[in-house]
Amino acid sequence: MSRSFGETLAQLLKARFPILYLETYEEQRALHQIAALAGDGALVRVPRAVWSWSVTGGLIQPDGKARAGAERATDALQAIQRVDEPAVFVFRDLHPLHQDGQYPQNMELVRRLRDVAQAFRAGRSPRCLVLVSPVLHIPAELSKDVTIVDFPLPGQAELRSLLEAMIRSNLGSGRLRIALDEEQRERFVAAALGLTMQEAENAYARAMVNDAVLDLADLEIVHDEKRQTVRKSGVLEFVSTDIVLDDVGGLQKLKSWLVKRNGSWLAEAAEYGLPAPRGVLITGVPGCGKSLTAKAMATAWGLPLLRFDIGRVFSGLVGSSEHNMRTALRTAEAVAPCVLWVDEIEKGFAGGAGGDSGTGARVFGTFLTWMQEKNAPVFVIATANDFEGLPPELLRKGRFDETFFVDLPSRSERVAVWRVHLGRALSHRRAAGELAVTDELLTELAGLTGGYSGAEIEQAVTAALFDAFSERRPLGRDDLVRAVMSIVPLSVTQAERIEALRGWASNRAVSATANDDWDLSNNSGSSW
Repeated sequence: MSRSFGETLAQLLKARFPILYLETYEEQRALHQIAALAGDGALVRVPRAVWSWSVTGGLIQPDGKARAGAERATDALQAIQRVDEPAVFVFRDLHPLHQDGQYPQNMELVRRLRDVAQAFRAGRSPRCLVLVSPVLHIPAELSKDVTIVDFPLPGQAELRSLLEAMIRSNLGSGRLRIALDEEQRERFVAAALGLTMQEAENAYARAMVNDAVLDLADLEIVHDEKRQTVRKSGVLEFVSTDIVLDDVGGLQKLKSWLVKRNGSWLAEAAEYGLPAPRGVLITGVPGCGKSLTAKAMATAWGLPLLRFDIGRVFSGLVGSSEHNMRTALRTAEAVAPCVLWVDEIEKGFAGGAGGDSGTGARVFGTFLTWMQEKNAPVFVIATANDFEGLPPELLRKGRFDETFFVDLPSRSERVAVWRVHLGRALSHRRAAGELAVTDELLTELAGLTGGYSGAEIEQAVTAALFDAFSERRPLGRDDLVRAVMSIVPLSVTQAERIEALRGWASNRAVSATANDDWDLSNNSGSSW
């Protein structure tokens, strides 16, 4: 049982609050925890019997028998007023019966609920009505009588108990082999955070029957269960990626920073006294690997990657933009631990300080407050191409753990970028032919592409492949050289802009490139 929920509910029962409201899909788990707490006299002073009602089962007494004449909600509410003994009455899915809009407002039901509140306050025996529903809806007439109680999703202790119980059950049958050490088991538990107990059980069961071996590779199955939660939100996008950090050429300082923080959301890190990382802002020249790094980092950490398209947040209906932002942030926290990727954040929050009747400012303010106050292990990786579009509030210390600047690749980084893209191109037998990725070839190509971005080098390889394919022959060195010479790089067309970016970053950001990789020749590398 969640300690915070148990303590809160015990206080409310002892204080004789008449009506409580739990917004949750886990009604069976809620019933179990309410029953355990209500029967514990040490916690609530006076033990209470637990009754329950549903539209299909009617009013069920503590002995398991249905109360005659109490099938309808209004009749059941009238019946519980006549129960003069300590009790907790749990009513499930009552919200459609008193909801505006799709359903007509049932004023008799609302009146009965107000009568229950008055009767329970005035009665001698401690009684409480608990409304359990997946949807939060409280009519205005009941707003002063109903108290909302947060019912949290399963925590690490509950999920660990579930995992261990399922492992013991399957090991006894001899149909399952466990290939997980203690840290890897903790990763399985952390991966299921944000799921209901039933969803976590389904995910673990799928992982166990996948190949009769439970190992770290099955972590993806647990993440797949979280995709369902993300897709239902309508604001976030679950990004599947198999890109690894080795696929990102260069950026050694940035990659080293990320690798050192792997596992920092685990309980082991908290015991060590480490705070969970907040996030990182990556700015710099377009096409130099910022978005690629976000995808690779999620793979390296073994966490789900959620892409947050801020454009989806804004809607024409009054109040809907703020609601969409809160929904996105709640979803990210429910899926945590995860990586929340905000691509080109300066465009999403352009003019965030105002200009649209305050909607942008409110949405931006909600995001900033969440970043500052969040406790859930949601690592935010934001990318930006235009420093002038970044709101100053976003750059204040404490929003992100670090701000990195990604410059045009240095000579050694270009060698690494060429190695990645050529290796991928030549992995296909028909394209490879006799061409080999040698140090001499890579050094030559790196020298020819001073001032080229990683995206431009990738485009050169693609263009060379098209040339070779058009003549139905393998890729050759001359194809690559011709493709390079045909490209006018961004460092030429946007030279002034790039120098302005470097000037801005000189005392505001950390270089993503290791110092010994700096290359000031050929218009490439950092100039600061």
